[in-house]
Amino acid sequence: MKKAVRPYDYSLLVAVLLLCSSGLVMIYSASIGVTINKYDYSSSFFFTRQLIFLIAGLLFMYFTMRFNVQIYKKMMLPIVLVSIGVLVAVLIFGREVNNAKSWLYIGPVGIQPAEFIKLTLAIYLAAIYSKKQGKMHDFKKGVIPPLSIFAIMFILIILQPDLGTALIVAGVAGIILFCSGIKFKHIFSMAALAGIVGLGIYFQLSEEQLSRFDAAYAPFKNPAGDGYQLVNGYISIAAGGITGSGLGQSIQKYGFLPEPHTDFIIAIIAEELGFIGVFLIIALLGYIVLRGFWIGMQSDDTYTSLLAFGISGMIGIQTVVNLGAAVGLLPITGVPLPFISYGGSSLLLFLTSMGILINISAKVKLNKKVPEKQPSVKNKSLKAIL
Repeated sequence: MKKAVRPYDYSLLVAVLLLCSSGLVMIYSASIGVTINKYDYSSSFFFTRQLIFLIAGLLFMYFTMRFNVQIYKKMMLPIVLVSIGVLVAVLIFGREVNNAKSWLYIGPVGIQPAEFIKLTLAIYLAAIYSKKQGKMHDFKKGVIPPLSIFAIMFILIILQPDLGTALIVAGVAGIILFCSGIKFKHIFSMAALAGIVGLGIYFQLSEEQLSRFDAAYAPFKNPAGDGYQLVNGYISIAAGGITGSGLGQSIQKYGFLPEPHTDFIIAIIAEELGFIGVFLIIALLGYIVLRGFWIGMQSDDTYTSLLAFGISGMIGIQTVVNLGAAVGLLPITGVPLPFISYGGSSLLLFLTSMGILINISAKVKLNKKVPEKQPSVKNKSLKAIL
């Protein structure tokens, strides 16, 4: 038992538990007005649902902490096929919520399959690019073929449409591709291609989707319309000051800030706990991301190294997208803040991913103690670049 417990990265575990417990408290506080005024639920409705998903997520995290990460590599093909099949099923049988057909319901329980594609893609690209290390100099044979699976997943998510998740999925792919040892001239080629695809998507956006850009970059142009959520988010953030108005004392959550327990929960944290509360949340998230990249750089196995980079990048990108939308730097896409915002699918994804990351960290520690068992594969990822 001591041998099984000793190698785990408890700093990561503590950071995750602090974030999840803080998220539970803030979901209860932020959702009180919504549950009573909008949905006529019990004041603890969203808190209870999130608690159930948290317990399930912790079980998933424990399982992935103990499960051999190399098995994901061997199961790569069925994982990818099932993921693509579920995305197709969403387009056929999914339920539309907030103008996006991204939910599948099993009885009363709804899940967003696109959330789990982030981890699926990280596993797939880490596995395939670790096998192609000898071909990464060849753009056509080494770099491009694996991206066909990414393109299929990306298109299926865009068709929902879920632009926020599609952006994060693209970011995860980009990080793993960069860390896999791709040539810099190929990086510029991929960046140019991404820019062209981005422009193409922009010109295909609906009026409702385009209005989100006005809401982000000119919210006071129509503060009672498209800019309503962001303007009230600003008011909430400004009201908090350094120390906040006190836990549970937010005014904006009572019908002013729409859905304050989801993607704009950071505004309620700012109002109730002030700059100090926001700083602590961002510091914990930042620590997880940086620690994850450090773990990836310490790993001598290219597959686990790339997977650690992908998971860390996923958390970092989603954090930036959420916070960027809350302060008006990015359009509002409904992306939740990792471990904090209400959302069962998101919480299950991140806790499962953290179990894998802690697992990789444990393997790194054990390999350092037993040098002769270290893999002989030369890591051509970010560690080699730095």
